[in-house]
Amino acid sequence: MTIIKEFKSFALKGNVVDLAVAVIIGAAFGKIITSLVEDIINPILGIFTGKVDLSEKVLLLQLPFNQGADVALRYGAFITVVINFTIVAFVIFLAVKQINKLNRREEVKKEMGPIKESEELITLKEIREILKNK
Repeated sequence: MTIIKEFKSFALKGNVVDLAVAVIIGAAFGKIITSLVEDIINPILGIFTGKVDLSEKVLLLQLPFNQGADVALRYGAFITVVINFTIVAFVIFLAVKQINKLNRREEVKKEMGPIKESEELITLKEIREILKNK
């Protein structure tokens, strides 16, 4: 098998195509979540935190052997990135949780099938009676 045929076989497999689609949709979804956090959630949080901007916080280290050159530890930028990650992760968690809930509802509806008028519905009280008698 030539290298071109092998590559074609690999590239056109269903899994590779599905993965490519998932990556593209994931990137687009990531942009939506990032915009939601940066453009909506962070400004609202800024109201409650007094518009504190941690990204400019720096710790300067003066090292004697550097002859006056300071080393800046940008701890504020790190804290900001960690906070943004936490917010993004939480928003994605909520979105996935809602999507899973909708998918479960659809699966239950498919499993149940249509309810016929002739089918009798049983009440919770009747279920308890049945379980008590067993």
